[in-house]
Amino acid sequence: MRWTAPFAWAARAFRVPGEERRSLIQTTKATAAAVIAWIVATSVLRLPQPFLAPYAAVFLVQATVYRSLCGWAQQVGAVSVGVLLAAGAGQLIPSVTVALGLVIFVGLLIGSWRGFGDSGVWVGITGMLLISYGNATEPVLLADRLLETALGAAIGAVLNAVILPPLHGERLRAATSRLAGAIADLLDETAEVVRGGEATDALDGRLQDVRSLAAEAEEAIGWTREGRYLNLRGRREIHEEPLSNLISLWQPLAQLIDAVNEAARSEQPFRHPGEYARGVIGDLLEALAEVVRSGDADELDRCGRLLDEIDHLLVTPTDEIATSIGLGAMALPARRLVQRIRAD
Repeated sequence: MRWTAPFAWAARAFRVPGEERRSLIQTTKATAAAVIAWIVATSVLRLPQPFLAPYAAVFLVQATVYRSLCGWAQQVGAVSVGVLLAAGAGQLIPSVTVALGLVIFVGLLIGSWRGFGDSGVWVGITGMLLISYGNATEPVLLADRLLETALGAAIGAVLNAVILPPLHGERLRAATSRLAGAIADLLDETAEVVRGGEATDALDGRLQDVRSLAAEAEEAIGWTREGRYLNLRGRREIHEEPLSNLISLWQPLAQLIDAVNEAARSEQPFRHPGEYARGVIGDLLEALAEVVRSGDADELDRCGRLLDEIDHLLVTPTDEIATSIGLGAMALPARRLVQRIRAD
């Protein structure tokens, strides 16, 4: 039932170290950062209207420690520019309406500078808030806005860096599992097509699925690398080499599919390997699929023996010698697949 979904999500968050748990931890830290920033700003520093402190704290609990620390500098810089912009407009432009429009326009333009990153919008927003609240002509209140922003941002960044700093190992593991499964399934399907000797468009579609998952895997590696940077828990992260090696299979896999499709669709007899040769290629692809799926060392050794048999078929005169061009076109990317898997 749908009403049980939140309970199931919460159960996964406590039971499985996955996306749900990371979201729960980050949400809890953002809440704690906002509350701490508010308490410090109101009870310790006694700042009037310290609304920017918890606001900044929430936004600085980022997906990685590196982004939190960079975000702190960007956000403080953006708010500082917004404050100066509002102060200048408040002193020089009598009309609040005109000053508001000018500050928003100029602030958003300045905020588009890439050095501000995602915090660039704060230039215009800060100026807009100060003008609309009537604080732009009061230097003390302007200084308060800077102080509370720096305070809130610092609390959020420090809390994110010190308390269970986020890692993305589960993202890496999930991407590895999905990509390995897709490659293995595609190799099994290709083996069936090779044995049947009939053309099909299904392989091209499945190949694009693998390409999409490979792109997702590269993104997961990027998140993992960034997550380890400046992270106190970085050394506990799993290695990314297995996923990188899976991504490297994309090119020879695409070449293999092209060779299989070309042989199946060609009207030239010498492009079609004979039934026995197609069986050997099919066995090789199925063995490769099992290696990718489970890492079976025995199947990897079998791949080597099947490659030797293919080499023997290519150089030994038989009744199928005329089909060696098609067999060779399939054997070359298959050999590259085996070599890259062995390099793992």
